[in-house]
Amino acid sequence: MNKKLITVSEAAQLLSLSVDTIRRWDKKGLIKASRGNNNQRFFDLSELKRAQIKYKGGSTTNNYKMLKTNKKTDISTIELFAGAGGLALGLENAGLEHKLLVEIDKDAWSTLKLNRPKWNAICEDAQKIDFKPFKNKVSIVTGGFPCQAFSFAGKKLGFEDARGTLFYSLARAVKEINPKIAIGENVRGLLNHENGRTLNAMLDIMDELGYRVMTRVLRAQYLDVPQKRERLIIMCVRKDLKIPFIFPKEKNYTISLREALANVPESDGQKYPPNKKKILNKIPPGGYWRDLPDSLQREYMGASYFMGGGKTGMARRLSWDEPSLTLTCSPAQKQTERCHPEETRPLNVREYARIQSFPDSWIFSGSMSSQYKQIGNAVPVNMGFHLGKCLIAMLEGTFDPKTMEYVEKCATKSTNSETRQLDLVLE
Repeated sequence: MNKKLITVSEAAQLLSLSVDTIRRWDKKGLIKASRGNNNQRFFDLSELKRAQIKYKGGSTTNNYKMLKTNKKTDISTIELFAGAGGLALGLENAGLEHKLLVEIDKDAWSTLKLNRPKWNAICEDAQKIDFKPFKNKVSIVTGGFPCQAFSFAGKKLGFEDARGTLFYSLARAVKEINPKIAIGENVRGLLNHENGRTLNAMLDIMDELGYRVMTRVLRAQYLDVPQKRERLIIMCVRKDLKIPFIFPKEKNYTISLREALANVPESDGQKYPPNKKKILNKIPPGGYWRDLPDSLQREYMGASYFMGGGKTGMARRLSWDEPSLTLTCSPAQKQTERCHPEETRPLNVREYARIQSFPDSWIFSGSMSSQYKQIGNAVPVNMGFHLGKCLIAMLEGTFDPKTMEYVEKCATKSTNSETRQLDLVLE
């Protein structure tokens, strides 16, 4: 009982749970497992006890909150591809100051101006902006660039070879501004894009520009976000500076959809056509198409019924007792259904925003489909907060081991295998 980490068998015996239950919680991302030298899974007993109380219906605590500090810093940032402001708001809540935000989409830019009229947010293509006036005047440059493939044939994969991609705009901004830290943000899939060559090209470019680089996959459900969402963070530190790499430390809890959507304001949302609603009416909370009778499975799935793969996103109803699945740009897409746990309808706009940890006061501009898209593409605000606190710690030397992880090892230039190994070690 005094051991902090225990095996799944020991946990099952101590808590009178089945081994399958604990493994199911682990698979669903409701608890975290640590790996031993022989790849055996170990669990934190106190974390398991919290999970047992929570998922057996014995907890009334609501851990959902908007994270914000009252302490402001004079550390300045510039953000490219700012979207609806998820990362920008999270960094502001952590205490950072924005000098410039760039967003080409008019609705998303309008959202930024509507909610933060004092932000210097411009609606423009990042490729057309001259960043030289900010040279050595801004500490941090960030950008959640859409992933575009490089053309590898006959290329050396240097800075100039990235021209025409949106990553090039971020790299050019870094070259012209010369910040102390640069952050690139993308989907986890970038790790394996073109067998890792795309990411390695990006790491080589940042090395060419004079930056040490570390990658890390952040898991939102362990960073005060009620959503199973993974984002790849490319953290770059200028080589002439003795600045450590610091990443958010994952929490020992998750936030359920029930906690997140408590007293959520009413709002507009998409609706199902009658035939689809008839099908989804038969899906239990946490269930999907496999929970239908075989005849209805065949009717709903069509040709997909005979194809391989679990297709677990189809006819999917969310569960009250778990974090949401990753939000997409539309809650009613057949392949990635996001049906309300209780009512037979897609999640609405304000529910989407809550799950991304936007405050209820954050208003989204544009059509309903545009609002869903803005929210679905955003960095969760609370994840941005945790990242922002780490950036401040890196620059101010205020490392907090309770909430942050200090990483000494880093990569400057990296082969595909090294990049993957780093990420697996650090995750």
